[in-house]
Amino acid sequence: MKFEILKKSHLKRNIIIGVGVILIISAIILNFTRAKYRTSQSIPLVNGTINYTPYDFKMVAMYQENNNGEYVEIETMPSSGYVINESKSYCTIDNANKDEDVFLYTNNAGEHVISNLKKNSKCYLYFDEVGPLSAEQAILTYAKRGSGTPNFTNTSCSNGSNNGGNCEEATIGLYEGTENDETIYYFRGDVDDNWVSFAGFYWRIIRTNSDDSIRMIYNGTNTATTGSGTQISLNGSTTTYAFNSSYNASYYVGLKYSNSQHGTTTNSSIMTTLNTWFSNNLTSYASYLTSGTGFCNDREMANDSSWSATPSSDIFYAGYERLVSNKIPTLDCSNNNDKFTTSGTGTGNGTLSNPIGLITADEVAMAGAVYRTTNYGYYLYTNSIYWTMSPSYFNSYNSRANVFRVYSSGSLNNDNSLYNMGGIRPVINLKADVILTGSGTTSDPYEVVGT
Repeated sequence: MKFEILKKSHLKRNIIIGVGVILIISAIILNFTRAKYRTSQSIPLVNGTINYTPYDFKMVAMYQENNNGEYVEIETMPSSGYVINESKSYCTIDNANKDEDVFLYTNNAGEHVISNLKKNSKCYLYFDEVGPLSAEQAILTYAKRGSGTPNFTNTSCSNGSNNGGNCEEATIGLYEGTENDETIYYFRGDVDDNWVSFAGFYWRIIRTNSDDSIRMIYNGTNTATTGSGTQISLNGSTTTYAFNSSYNASYYVGLKYSNSQHGTTTNSSIMTTLNTWFSNNLTSYASYLTSGTGFCNDREMANDSSWSATPSSDIFYAGYERLVSNKIPTLDCSNNNDKFTTSGTGTGNGTLSNPIGLITADEVAMAGAVYRTTNYGYYLYTNSIYWTMSPSYFNSYNSRANVFRVYSSGSLNNDNSLYNMGGIRPVINLKADVILTGSGTTSDPYEVVGT
C-alpha cells in the first residue's frame, strides 16, 4: 500500500515535468516562428543591402540598361558603375497602387538603397550605367534625399534650436520644389553633399533652376564653412561692403535702379563690386555659365503697400510679407523687370553686364533660415553677416531703404539699411549641359570637366 502511493506520486511528478517540457518546446518553436516573420532581416546584394521584414517583402524585379538603351531583366543587382533610375523605378502595394513614400536611389557610397517599404510591397528596379553626368543628373544621383515635408515657419532643425543640425525631426537633404510650375530641387539643412570646385573656388549648390541649370553660392578658396573667407574681397583685406551708397529713396534697393519701382539703369554699389570681382576671377569661365537664368531682385510690394519713391509712411515689399508675416518663400519672379539677366537673352530684363548676382531671401529661407531665429544647423550659416538681394521695407521715419541680410546667428533679418556693411557671396548658374565628376562631398566635390 505504501509502495503504490509512492509510485503514483512519481507518476504525477513525471507527467507534470513532461507537460512542462512540452510547453517550453512549444514556446521556443512559436517564438522562433514569430521572430522569423517579425524581425527585420537583410538581403545581401552585390552592392548594398535591402533591409526588410520577410512576410512584408514579396518580390523585386530588376532590369538593366544594355548598349542599345533597352532594359533587360537581370537576376542579380548590378555592381559598381550602375545607379538606380529614380524616375523609372517604383514599388507597388498589393500589385496595385504605386507607393509614393518608398525611397529608391543609389547613395554616395554606391550602395543601392530601398527603404520605407510597406507590407506586400513589390518593387521594379531599373539600373542605368553611370557615364558622364550633367550637373542636374549628378545631384539626383549622389545627393541624399530629405525626408518629411519642410515647414518654413521653422528652421531646418524644425524645433528652432541651434545645435548644428542635430535636431529632432530635422528636415535635411535634397527636396523638390517648383519654379514657374517646373520641378526643381533645393538643398536644405546641414548638408555636406552640395560642394562644387569651380574656377579656383569652392561653391555650395543652392538649387536647380527651372531650365535645369545649377545655382550655387561662393564659399571661398577652401571648404571652411565659417568666417570672412566665405566672402569675396577686392583688395585682399576688406570683406564687407555696403549694398548701395544711396539709401533715402525706395528705388535704391535695386541691383540696378532708376527713379522708378522697377528701374534698371544704374548699377548699385554692390552690383559694381560683383562686376569687378567677376572680371577679375570668372571671365575665362563664362562659357560654363548661363546668361538667361535670372537673379530675382523682387521689388513688388506687399498687398497692403503702395510704391512711392519717398513715401510718407512705411511701405513693405512682397518679400517682407512672404518671409516675415507669412513665412511662405517662393522661387517665382513675378515681374520680368526684376529678373536680372545678361543682355541678348530672351528672358528677364537683359541689363546685366555679367551673369552674376546674389542669393534671394526666399532661397535662404528654403535652405533653413527663419526671420530672427537662430540656426547654426544649415549650410548657409557662416557666423558672418552677408547680403541677400531681396528688399524688405522702407522706413519713412529715417528715410532708409532696407534689404534682407543673413546674420551671424544664421537668421534672416530685415532691418538692414543699404549703407550698412555686409559680406558679399556671389551667386552664379552653371549651364544645364555642364558635365561634372565627383560626388559633391567636401572630400570629393563636384568638378566641371566640360559641356
